[in-house]
Formats: sequence, C-alpha cells, structure tokens
Amino acid sequence: MNLRKKLRKSQFNPDNTVQEQQDASIKQPIEQDRLSGILLENEQVLKTIYSDCSDVVFRSFLIGHRTQACLLYIEGMSNTEEIDKSVLTPLMQQDILNLSDIQTVLSEKIVVSKVTQANTFQEIIQQVSAGNPVILIDGQAKAIVTGLAKMEKRSIEEPIAESVVRGPRDGFTETLKVNTTLLRRKIKSPKLKIKSLSVGRYSQTQIALFYIEGLADQSLIDEVNNRLNRIEIDGILESGYIEEFIEDNSFSPFPQILNTERPDVAASNLLEGRVVILVDGTPFALIAPTTLYSLFQSAEDYYQRFIIGTLIRWLRYFFLLIALLLPSSYVAILTFHHEMVPTTLLLSVAKSREEVPFPALIEALIMEITFEALREAGIHLPKQVGSAVSIVGALVIGQAAVSSGLVSAPMVMVVAITGIASFAIPRYNAAIAIRMLRFPIMFLAGTLGLLGIMLGLITIIIHLSTLRSFGVPYLSPMAPMKGSEMKDVLVRAPWWSLKTRPRLTGNYNQYRQPNGQKPDPSKGTD
Repeated sequence: MNLRKKLRKSQFNPDNTVQEQQDASIKQPIEQDRLSGILLENEQVLKTIYSDCSDVVFRSFLIGHRTQACLLYIEGMSNTEEIDKSVLTPLMQQDILNLSDIQTVLSEKIVVSKVTQANTFQEIIQQVSAGNPVILIDGQAKAIVTGLAKMEKRSIEEPIAESVVRGPRDGFTETLKVNTTLLRRKIKSPKLKIKSLSVGRYSQTQIALFYIEGLADQSLIDEVNNRLNRIEIDGILESGYIEEFIEDNSFSPFPQILNTERPDVAASNLLEGRVVILVDGTPFALIAPTTLYSLFQSAEDYYQRFIIGTLIRWLRYFFLLIALLLPSSYVAILTFHHEMVPTTLLLSVAKSREEVPFPALIEALIMEITFEALREAGIHLPKQVGSAVSIVGALVIGQAAVSSGLVSAPMVMVVAITGIASFAIPRYNAAIAIRMLRFPIMFLAGTLGLLGIMLGLITIIIHLSTLRSFGVPYLSPMAPMKGSEMKDVLVRAPWWSLKTRPRLTGNYNQYRQPNGQKPDPSKGTD
C-alpha cells in the first residue's frame, strides 16, 4: 500500500491515533536509516532531503589527495573561517595511505575542541540544523560532526520589563548557550544539572531543564520532564508555547508558571528547590512551581535593606487592591451607597456629574476601555511615538471627555489612579490578570453594589484556593498556613533569619543556612 492510500485510510479511520496519522503524513522513513559506507549514496540521500535549500552547502574534497569526502553545513549558521582553517586545510594537505588511518587523522588533525560522530541521517539533520558542519567520508558508515556553529546573537543587556535600581544588569538573550552560561556564572556548583530535549516536529527547538541536585525534589523533576516530553506540536517559537502545555489549569487568568528575563531571579529560584526551563530563541525563562505571592515580589526586594523591601512590598499589595477594586467601589458607592460618602464630597461629585448622561457603570466602562486601548497602543507603536501617543492621548481624550460631558472629572481621576496602581505590579502577566478581573467586578458592583464586590472577591479567593502549580497550592504558604515561611510573604525578613527554604514538596532540603548568622559585633571573632 503506497503512502497516498495510507493517508486516505487514516483520514477516515477514527481508530487511528493522531500520532499514527502524523507519522504517516510527516515523517520520512529514510531519515531514520543508518549511513552506508558509500559516499555517493549518503550524499544523494541528503541532497534529496535538502532539495530546494539554497543555503545548504555540499563541499566535496579529497582527504590526503586520495579519499573522497563531503562537508555539509548551512551557510550563515557555521563558522566558515574556522572550517577553512581547522577542517579543510589540515585534511586536504594530509597524506593518507589507507582508510585505516582516517580515524587517526580526524582525531589528530581536526583542530576543533568538540568532535562527535553521527550514525543516522536524522542525527546529521539535527546537527546541521544546529549549525555544526558534518563530514561524510567514502568507505565510512559514520559521519564526523564538528562543533563550529556560529550564529548572530544579541548582546547581553538589562531586561527592560524587570529593571532594578540596585542589582545585576545582565539579562537572558535568545541564544540558549548564552543563557546557560549566565546561569553557570551565578551557580558554579556541579550540582547544577541540565537535561536537554528537542520539541517541535519542524522547529526542533532545544529546551533545557535546570535544577540543583539535592535541592529540587526528584518527583518534581520527573513531573516537569514528563510534561515536556508529552508535547507534540509543529514548532515551538517562544516559551509561552511551553507554558500553556505544562500548566495545571489552562482556563485560569492567573499564571501558574513564573517567567523572567533575569538570571539572578532564575538562580535564586533554583536555590529554593524549583526548576527552570530555558527555551532556545527566547529570553524568557520559565520557573516552576510558583505561588501567587511570587508574582508580587521583585528581585530588588532582596538587594535593598529588608526594612525598605518590606515597605515596598506592602505598597504593592495596597496597589493591588486599588487596581482591582477602586473603580468597582466608586461605581457601587455612587449607585447604591450614597450614605457612605461625606456630604461635602457627595455634593461635589454630584455637581461634576450633572451633565453626564450615563450611569456610573457605563461611565467607568467607557473610561477603562479607553485607557486600556491607549495602553495597548503605546506598547505596540514604535518607541519614538508610543510614549507620546499614550501620554498625550490620555490627556487630550480625558480633557475632551470631561468638557463634552461624557464622563465626570472624578471618574477620570479614579481610572488614572487605577492605571498607575496596576503599573506597580512587577509581573506583567499578573497585572493583565488583575486588569481582566476588574471588568466583571465592575458589573457586579453596578448591579449589586458592595455585595457584588464581596461575591466577586469570594469567587476569586475560592478559585485561587483550588489552583495548583505542579502540585503546590497557589496560596502557599498562606493557605495552607506555614508559619516558618511567612517571613518572605507579607514582609521581607533579613537574610540572616531566612534559615529554611520554601516547602514545595514533601521531601526537600530544608535548611539553607545555619543558626547564628545574625550580625553581633560584641561577640568578636574566634
């Protein structure tokens, strides 16, 4: 039965699994075959696979003026200067008497730090796609892989979304090897382990799973590894793809996996027993498991004095309540609970709303939607005009809306304060979740008043209580309560008092430092 008949049969057979259909329609069986000892056959197979690929170079040459060989690489992904200097020149000038000397010559004359072998066409394709040139030799059923990949990469810069006043200025890039090096610079212990895998049928994206042996629980490592291995998709272009495939609850607005561009944040989470996932092609690393309180913590909290870190953390929680509840509270009070407002303030607000034709709920929705549109426009427009559009647009539209009588001045102030409060949330994906939840709470406030706000809050708390991140309760350590871990939730305790790590799993390395670390100059030195 030919391939076309197999495809037709698979389309109408409901018993065939998705994987069987994919294998029949996508995989080329020849890619799994082993190399033969005949160079022309191997070269013809690879030219068939790379047909219509003008950037793939097949460079034929003679090893020692006697043995036929072919060098295969992708132009722009390999270091051609090193290929000429360290591979072609020594091999073409070396005098070889018989084939038995080839392995010796390859090991002694190729001046490349990393040389491996490939036995199948699939291995060759993976290596060539990674930028490593491959040498095919007549009479040899193995190909020689040289580690001479060279691709353009962005320089290491400070992350824009996670900038700090005090702290490291380096950030992850789109190159996996560079990101691995940045983590190795933070944690130099050989206990830092890396598991690599490839995901994506066409993209073949390299993914690295990082953990510290002895700190991360083995069950957590196995669970993350199993979820990654279950992914079957055409391509992975960003770590957001991975996040959606491995999170516990896909329909929750709250992120259950932390993402960061900062190597110091990734390293600190590794030291607490978590795992870090790096994806080639994106600067955003994934950290699992995570909790709700991790989303409102900044790297700078741990670099400033603990008193300042605690104060700033309290301000963030206060801004969180403002960003979530201020417009709803304003709508509920003006619609149902006038007695809660002082008379003078109520008369001032009523005077400003005399010409407004809409109820408070519609007025709030108009302003919130306008503000969100301006914010998105400022993000996606070029930098030169984005900030100008967002600032000038807000001023002009706000003033025009008040002058025309569509909205009141107090409502403009409420929306502006709410927007500023949402900017104080350090994690962008957490801020988006709060912005999303603001709208249904406003509808509840406009229909049921403060009772609706309470119902909305209770629903959110119940939802958060049911969430898990790789088995870890999302509200941990607040619910369930773990008193020893509360030192890094509502407050940022001094480092000398943070003796234990977060309890993420049942088996974990509890202590991160011994007792007696509190500075005490009166004790002196031994």
